[in-house]
Amino acid sequence: MGKFENQWLSSVTRRNAVRSLVTTFAGGSLLRGQQDPFRDHSRIPGMEELVNAFDFEAVAFAKLPRDAYNYTALGVEDEFTLRRNRQAFEWVELIPRGIADVGSIQTATEVLGTKMAFPIMIAPTASHLSLHPEGEVGTHKGATAASNTPYIISNNASMGLDKIGKAATGPIWFQLYAKEALDDNRDAIERAQDAGCTAVVLTYDGASGESLTGPRERVLHDRHLESRRLEQDASAGGDSSRAAQSRRARRPRKYGLAGNAIGLDWKFVESVRGFCKVPFLTKGILSGEDAQACVEHGVNGIVVSNHGGRAMDYGPATLEVLAEVVDGTQGRIPVLIDGGFRRGTDVLKALALGAKAVCLGRVPRWGLAAYGPAGTQRILEILQGELVMAMAAVGRSSLESINRTLVRTDF
Repeated sequence: MGKFENQWLSSVTRRNAVRSLVTTFAGGSLLRGQQDPFRDHSRIPGMEELVNAFDFEAVAFAKLPRDAYNYTALGVEDEFTLRRNRQAFEWVELIPRGIADVGSIQTATEVLGTKMAFPIMIAPTASHLSLHPEGEVGTHKGATAASNTPYIISNNASMGLDKIGKAATGPIWFQLYAKEALDDNRDAIERAQDAGCTAVVLTYDGASGESLTGPRERVLHDRHLESRRLEQDASAGGDSSRAAQSRRARRPRKYGLAGNAIGLDWKFVESVRGFCKVPFLTKGILSGEDAQACVEHGVNGIVVSNHGGRAMDYGPATLEVLAEVVDGTQGRIPVLIDGGFRRGTDVLKALALGAKAVCLGRVPRWGLAAYGPAGTQRILEILQGELVMAMAAVGRSSLESINRTLVRTDF
């Protein structure tokens, strides 16, 4: 301690001086800059204390190893698209009706034969075992408990499809990443259908940063943390076709590129679609032109997605292009969307711009990591409740009453 500090501590105004210093420092920008907003409590709060989805992220961060949290949180390169997905919701205003009867709010809908109590689904994301010991089984249990929320199981799930499907009774779909050999796609689709999946979602996300020098830089920064995420996936009896494919010799990729859509064209997509006995959707559509092509090639539905900002940086937010994609389909096929959804009002804005349903990616992961299957259930119920409140606030008592007159956009 310096001479100046000793002088004022021993002076007659010591108490006032200490009080002044504490007050000044506690409110100063220096201290705020050093605080960790995720770990400013000495205990993990009970689930009943959490009031919104963001609260669950803080608990997930506190509980998870850094590499597991970063795998969930990351975007590519500068993470511009990751941030833009959230910012876009600030550019859409809700315009309420003046007088409306909202004594009863109806949220039930149906998408391609799948009935749902709310227009909310769980988007496909990988490696749930790194979040909780029950992995995707826990996610499916939580989704089913939350009003039978449909769950799109990731192609890169850390557990086998049959095991996930048997864990609960809620509806499940399957995400397919196109494989080079047609037989591998046939095997994956047949296994999904046998496991009870009632739709297949072919995901396009280009060269998604799987090369050794790929743009998911948070993963590279964490590479020396002795991550067990991939080990957990491999030891849990995951996708056998993925294992078989990895054993085959692959042709070298130019510039080290790897991904799930290199060499993908409509002829190949149509061949893959031929294996499906259930509705077939494409995920990763971001333009009206591509939406029109999907309709022309007989696709049953679209998911507007930029892969949560994890595939290509400096692209548009999904909410920005939603109306354009919906217009591109001319109402002939349903349009779903993911990307940055955290609130019931977020869901309402997407419905107003033409989405049939919204898919949540990171949100159910936070719930699972924080409190297991019960956390996934609760976080979904919070968004469902927020949607009901938002619909009441704007005077829309049914999904059919929601349209573009509800919003004013600044894209």
